[in-house]
Amino acid sequence: MTDDARIALLIDADNARARRLDVILNELAGLGETTIRRAYGNWTKSELKGWQEILHENAIRPMQQFDPSKGKNASDMALAVDAVEILHTQRPDAFAIVSSDSDFTPLVMHLREHGVAVYGFGDSKTPAPFQSACTRFLVLDRLSAPSGQADATDAADTTDEAATEAASTRSPRRATKKATTAGTATVATVADDDADADAPRRTTAKATKAAKAPARTTRASAKNGNPPPERATRAQLRGDNRLVALLRRAVESAADDSGWAKIGTVGQRISNQSSFDSRNYGYAKLSKLIEASELFEIRDAGSPDMAVRDPRAG
Repeated sequence: MTDDARIALLIDADNARARRLDVILNELAGLGETTIRRAYGNWTKSELKGWQEILHENAIRPMQQFDPSKGKNASDMALAVDAVEILHTQRPDAFAIVSSDSDFTPLVMHLREHGVAVYGFGDSKTPAPFQSACTRFLVLDRLSAPSGQADATDAADTTDEAATEAASTRSPRRATKKATTAGTATVATVADDDADADAPRRTTAKATKAAKAPARTTRASAKNGNPPPERATRAQLRGDNRLVALLRRAVESAADDSGWAKIGTVGQRISNQSSFDSRNYGYAKLSKLIEASELFEIRDAGSPDMAVRDPRAG
């Protein structure tokens, strides 16, 4: 991708979280210009409040889709239809699809068959077929927030702490209970009997899963089901048979007569055949991941001329 490449960003708001939007936009900025920005969902639902608050400030067009029946949404179908229409009328160089729904797998395959790159963004629990179909798939909670910006998770935790402290200093006659469920909007219920000193104190409490999180440091993980960002260990890398096979095939195909393969060529071979991204394993660069795996001999580590060789071949 070049800096002037045109990218269409399509967000399935019903199956994605708003808190990592800054990470997505920052990633796409390195690939080109995001000229089309749309988010699909039923915006009458309180669950999408997090998206509603950031759409306009990021120039994202909300695409309204009412639920056809209880428990069902039409966002995925509308997104797919628009993607095909955009492909043939506006002809962007790439698509970015934000969702953790495997239903988009056929759409991604169709777009790629027509020669455009597709960058997927979602949770680590996103089904493998969707991840594999993308040109590159990025697990959002494995990516760092753009430099100079606070991570949304940290900001949310700070807000929660401030609210808790403020509530503790209020009159005992005034109680605020906040009910939150994973993936839903926050609803605050206030019971105030200041107007009637003799009236019994009224409180409304709604127990939730999020409120039961054992510690603030693990709250984000409890809410979204994703592990916190961390680097995979040597044992974890070597125990991932799919990853090991991918690395070895790429090194073998890129190797010269002496068995050495330039790291840049290895990376290109990998990107041509899979949606792999080293950041999903906690490593900023492929070279760092390969070093950590200790699967290959390494020459000129840390330099542009870095090369690797499979010791089994020699």
